[in-house]
Amino acid sequence: MSKGTLFDKVWDLHTVGILPSGQTQLFIGLHLIHEVTSPQAFGMLRERGLKVLFPERTVATVDHIVPTENQARPFVDSLAEEMIQALEKNAQDYGIRFYNIGSGNQGIVHVIAPEQGLTAPGMTIACGDSHTSTHGAFGAIAFGIGTSQVRDVLASQTLALSKLKVRKIEVNGDLAPGVYAKDVILHIIRKLGVKAGVGYAYEYAGSTFSAMNMEERMTVCNMSIEGGARCGYINPDDITFEYLKGRDFSPKGEDWDRAVTWWKSIASDSDAIYDDVVTIEASEIAPTVTWGITPGQGIAVNENIPTLESLPDSEKAIASEAYEYMKLNPGKPIQGTKVDVCFIGSCTNGRISDLREAALIAKGQTVSNTVKAFIVPGSERVKQEAEAEGLDKIFLEAGFQWREPGCSMCLAMNPDKLQGSQISASSSNRNFKGRQGSSTGRTLLMSPAMVVAAAIKGEVCDVRELLN
Repeated sequence: MSKGTLFDKVWDLHTVGILPSGQTQLFIGLHLIHEVTSPQAFGMLRERGLKVLFPERTVATVDHIVPTENQARPFVDSLAEEMIQALEKNAQDYGIRFYNIGSGNQGIVHVIAPEQGLTAPGMTIACGDSHTSTHGAFGAIAFGIGTSQVRDVLASQTLALSKLKVRKIEVNGDLAPGVYAKDVILHIIRKLGVKAGVGYAYEYAGSTFSAMNMEERMTVCNMSIEGGARCGYINPDDITFEYLKGRDFSPKGEDWDRAVTWWKSIASDSDAIYDDVVTIEASEIAPTVTWGITPGQGIAVNENIPTLESLPDSEKAIASEAYEYMKLNPGKPIQGTKVDVCFIGSCTNGRISDLREAALIAKGQTVSNTVKAFIVPGSERVKQEAEAEGLDKIFLEAGFQWREPGCSMCLAMNPDKLQGSQISASSSNRNFKGRQGSSTGRTLLMSPAMVVAAAIKGEVCDVRELLN
């Protein structure tokens, strides 16, 4: 078993006890909730006459169901209106901090917590959302949980969990121009597979991650779950501390100095023991596009869609299913595939640095007249910052729609949906069947810069051509 890793240290510090089942009862430092997975949990509390044990440790926002065009209340979708009303009532009844639309702090849950300094190194964080692993970018251990576990955290501030093994994924070297954090994690998932991380926490290490800014690190950790890992993290360093300094909930004054000293101490020891180690060279990684129905079915943009014969036996069944669903031809280039919708946003790639990179490609260009393209900032703060920098004008002049913050087409629990068998170039995190709102809609995952390139060309293309 692993020893001396950040994961081991944080786990041990938050262990309340060992349960008869052998699981650890783990204290949760920060609990994030939204409108989709919390109503039933609060209902369970009411049925049992229970209170929220530490309401100050729970923070709520609304993101999944909010429309990104017309946010007037009541929402046109009556179910969405019902869900936001339930969250408003539950937050009020139980004394929970709630960032509603128009508060200036609303947005995707995994965007707002880091930008406000709610997320910090050494924390345990839980949320009823798969991509809670995002917060591991700060050296936190962050888990996505189910509705019954949301209830457990509200009632006891603890979770019953089995301890994970730790796999170190080391990537070294400089990324080539046109290759981004999204390409790195898609490459890792392609290389290891979507089930390789089951039972593991992933520690991302090496010079490639050390050179990334915090928002790039969040993109990588965000998609750990897509590789099967329960969580993913990066050891905190000076880049982490610089990002957090001065944020709303970050320590101040002498408390800041003490916090930094402690944060440094929880990083993995130089002689830490891991259950597994994987090494990758950054020079191997190219702009990456998914062609299938799992995030692991990805290829470099200049590669051909794999043929059945070229794949290991373990991947042939899911590949056959993907060929049929995606209606793409094995052995043919992915480049040149026509796209109908181009979406930039989500908890994976809806932050200000993502929008800046996208604007660099979009400036002076024009969206193809065959494409619907739109940008959805990850939070009200991101939107405000982007508009202050004039990024919205760049996008609008190029022919993109500029929307209000929300999860949008990442999961289509709102009006942003694919129609029929449309193909989407998406900066989000999942390309499952029906994920973007149509039972026959097709999703190609890629970096925001690659999405912009596809919007301009009307088809999948290599963003490096536009950079040149």
